[in-house]
Amino acid sequence: MGESPKDTKPSGSKSDPELTCESPGVSQPSAGSTHVTAGTDPGCTQEGARYFSVMWCKASKKKHKRWEGDAVLITRGRAATLKDMEGKDIGKGSGYKVSVLASLCDGDTLMIGGKEVEVMGVISQEDFARGRCFQDFQVEKSEPPPSSAGRLLSKPFCPPTSLGGGHSGSRPEEEETCKSRHDPMAPGALVMPRPSSNHQWSHNKSGLPVVDVVVDPHVNVHLRPHQREGLIFLYECVMGMRAAGGSGAILADEMGLGKTLQSVALSWTLLKQGPYGGKPVVKRVLVVTPGSLVQNWGREFNKWLGRERIQVFTVDQDHRVEHFVLSPLHSVLVISYEMLLRCLDQVQKVEFGLIICDEGHRLKNSSIKTSSALNSLSCSRRVILTGTPVQNDLQEFYAIIEFVNPGILGSSTAYRKVYEEPILRSRQPSCTEEERVLGEERAAELSRLTGMFILRRTQEIINRYLPPRLDWTLFCAPSPLQLELYKHLLCHRVFRSCLQATTQTHTHLACITALKKLCNHPVLLYSTVQERTDNGSEEGSFYEGLAELFPGSYSSGELTTADSGKLMVLSDLLGAIRRLSPSDRVVVVSNYTKTLDLLEDLCVAMGYTFCRLDGHTPTGQRQRLVDSFNSAYSQNFLFLLSSKAGGVGLNLVGASHLVLYDIDWNPANDIQAMARVWRDGQKKTVHIYRLLTAGTIEERVFQRQVSKQGLSGTVVDLGKGAEHATFSTNELRDLFSLTDTPCLTHDLLGCSCSVDGSAIVPAEEEQQVSDRPCQLGRPGDRGGMTQKHLSMSELMQWRHFSGDTHTFSDPYLDHARHHITFAFQTTISNGAQD
Repeated sequence: MGESPKDTKPSGSKSDPELTCESPGVSQPSAGSTHVTAGTDPGCTQEGARYFSVMWCKASKKKHKRWEGDAVLITRGRAATLKDMEGKDIGKGSGYKVSVLASLCDGDTLMIGGKEVEVMGVISQEDFARGRCFQDFQVEKSEPPPSSAGRLLSKPFCPPTSLGGGHSGSRPEEEETCKSRHDPMAPGALVMPRPSSNHQWSHNKSGLPVVDVVVDPHVNVHLRPHQREGLIFLYECVMGMRAAGGSGAILADEMGLGKTLQSVALSWTLLKQGPYGGKPVVKRVLVVTPGSLVQNWGREFNKWLGRERIQVFTVDQDHRVEHFVLSPLHSVLVISYEMLLRCLDQVQKVEFGLIICDEGHRLKNSSIKTSSALNSLSCSRRVILTGTPVQNDLQEFYAIIEFVNPGILGSSTAYRKVYEEPILRSRQPSCTEEERVLGEERAAELSRLTGMFILRRTQEIINRYLPPRLDWTLFCAPSPLQLELYKHLLCHRVFRSCLQATTQTHTHLACITALKKLCNHPVLLYSTVQERTDNGSEEGSFYEGLAELFPGSYSSGELTTADSGKLMVLSDLLGAIRRLSPSDRVVVVSNYTKTLDLLEDLCVAMGYTFCRLDGHTPTGQRQRLVDSFNSAYSQNFLFLLSSKAGGVGLNLVGASHLVLYDIDWNPANDIQAMARVWRDGQKKTVHIYRLLTAGTIEERVFQRQVSKQGLSGTVVDLGKGAEHATFSTNELRDLFSLTDTPCLTHDLLGCSCSVDGSAIVPAEEEQQVSDRPCQLGRPGDRGGMTQKHLSMSELMQWRHFSGDTHTFSDPYLDHARHHITFAFQTTISNGAQD
């Protein structure tokens, strides 16, 4: 029996990291936790910390204890901490005898924080570091076979009858009639893995013979290798063959890899086949998608299956959900998120066997109406399609996991304590070595757990099927008017108060918006100044005094290209494309409707034919616009696209040039926009141009993107490098500064190249680059170590061009190089980056 000293508050000293670094949890001790006798002591670390699985109850003198729950006990030296199964501290004490804590073993008891605990077993250091001791579920250890080559050849499994041995139903003649819908031995046949004996025990209560599920050859012939693998993965997930107790999946492939085709193949397979007696697994499928893609999904089903095979019901103004409910012919319902909320009562009347949510990152908040509506449907087979499973933070990641496989990571509180907080803490520049190690272990464990039902493939897979792509990041020189206005704003008292953190959040956003408008073109800022002046609200705002700085031509509404560095580059670039490649077409993307108005004025002034898609474009017209532009007979030279409306899921292969006119805080939005023309069906070499105003807030946002992309890599793209997620206070203040340099980003890299596009860092020098102090990969405080930033090393391998370079080796850009201060360039060809 352990000694029961008086409870005292823990010292909380940094020498006791288990008291300062929470190690939270998920719900009851895992069956997989390592429980051994104290003699082997696997839970003892080099610092002397030991971890125990215990039961606890309130201190009582009663003979028969009323145990209230499981917990994790952490001992170190003379101190002990008790954590519940959600990782929260429920008891702390110090002053114990070292010999008492060191000799704890199974059956011993201890008083801590007014609670009595009984030791159930020792937890290994690895299980604690990875958080496994807090898990109340166990993921199947055996990986399912990756392809049909490993399918089981055993006889069909039949559970024993209540009378003992024998079969419970299937006669020999019945087995012969239950055959696969398609020939599993046909050349190139795609056969789904057979269920394990455990799966058969749980899901085949009738003892039906097990048959092969073979993908329809009509669909299989169109599947590329990675799509075949993806289909097998989705099938295993929704059939409950991967994660124990889960039948959901997240297909997180990047754009262009065919998530829609894989979903169509999965739906068709489950609607027509099943492993038990060949009976179909589902009767009806629900596809929920953004409104702009409803008709696109209908066309995709018809494209790959043909109208004679399947009837798809797409909800619009003329086709209501009520018609689908009453129709016995339609097996697939495609509906928008907005329409789902309106028609939820009708949708709930239908029994769906599979739910597919396109652009599923919309469900990143479990408390929004859309998530609640979908969760109200009884269907357990759920698939999320998203190219950005981690957009902003790990709580959003938890929300979509909770949707596809409810409860698999425990409660939201437990997830935050076990995984999110240690991971984020380990990525802060000021974290200790122990916090860093713990965070990395928890990230690895989270990746392992979610990897059972999340499949992530990058664009590199599809690159080999696409023509070369040339990516340019162009830093444009601000015009004299932009510089004058920019300096005026930064000197204003409102901006200065932002730097001192004495203003409210909405003021910060207003300042950022003003600077971003100015980077696009001063006329956008002038419009705002005029509106505020007309409304009499200019006094007291940071717009006061700006009106006098604008030339008189602005009052007439005349567009002056020379007043914006980016617009000058765009104008020269479009002119060069028109002259040198008259048959080429261009997509220009912006985040703002007002900027698209400005670009439309430019097209009119220069005589360019164009079409436009933004938030005001009716949903029914969007796909027609895209199809018309992609046609070989299109007369439009430009496609003006808002990335906020209709930019997701659109294939604009009719163009071979894309210009990203402004930058978004979320790197995923820019990545999606830039890939819009580099999709299946593209025949020409693709040119991507991203425009940034040098030295301004746009360049800081670009650096922020470089840092932010590391968050996804922590758990979803594990192994690609996990970087710090936030700038320091000083770096955030740098948002409101103006740097007189051709390229601040290149300066921060500390690169010693000749800036003529010829110097690429050799592989043998990569280690030297990683050791070079760099603001993009901020140095930590652990003995002067520097954190190597993934995107830093990537940028170092791009070609670097100064604006003074005689030529960019790009005939289109050479006509615009007088307004470019610096450029990064890389070429992607046949899956390799040059």
